Amino acid sequence: QVQLVESGGGLVQAGGSLRLSCVGSGRTVSGYAMGWFRQAPGKERDFVAAISWGGSVRNYEDSVKGRFTISRDNAKNTVYLQMNSLKPEDTAVYYCAAARGGYPSTRSDAYEFWGQGTQVTVSP
Repeated sequence: QVQLVESGGGLVQAGGSLRLSCVGSGRTVSGYAMGWFRQAPGKERDFVAAISWGGSVRNYEDSVKGRFTISRDNAKNTVYLQMNSLKPEDTAVYYCAAARGGYPSTRSDAYEFWGQGTQVTVSP
């Protein structure tokens, strides 16, 4: 069993930056691919970014490419999402997730463990 806890969300103006963190406990996340998803009010949960267990493969949703960076520190059991040049349309609850097998899938059904989410609000 893996427990995931996100932090780092908040309110920021458009153009600003935030760094989200996701700390795993219970079991090491080093053998898992890790992903970030987001859900805006009234919308489905969408893929944002994912990273392989070793960090060598990263996938991004098209609208965040060049603005967001996913990284991980397996020694700290932590995954990060650096978000720059934020836009109002990035406003959502951001969720961290872990997938067995190590491949950084873009599909939410590939992920077995989920955090509770952290709110990101970007004002115009």
